[in-house]
Amino acid sequence: QLQLVESGGGLVQPGGSLRLSCAASGFTLADYTVGWFRQAPGKDREGVACIGTSGGSSTYRDAVKGRFTGSRDNAVTTVYLQMASLEPEDTGVYYCAVSRARCTLPTQFYDSWGQGTQVTVSS
Repeated sequence: QLQLVESGGGLVQPGGSLRLSCAASGFTLADYTVGWFRQAPGKDREGVACIGTSGGSSTYRDAVKGRFTGSRDNAVTTVYLQMASLEPEDTGVYYCAVSRARCTLPTQFYDSWGQGTQVTVSS
């Protein structure tokens, strides 16, 4: 049974950093593109980053370019999102999801989702 579990969220001050993890089980992670998404209260879920199957390709939302870095370790079936210089606008529930498609940000290309982890950026 395919399962994704996010962790690493929390409360951080503006300018701070967090590293999110997405642990996969029940399937071969290396066969899938992995996306990171977030959803703020009252807003639609939006794509933040995606990491291709080998980790060699990635795409980022303009608002996070230069601040967020996605990586993956297929050997341990975990994907990471390193977030730096966090801003209050980064607040939301962060989700990971997998897709058979190439690296892309729109949510409709993703089939399976984790339960999310809350990130709050506030002073």
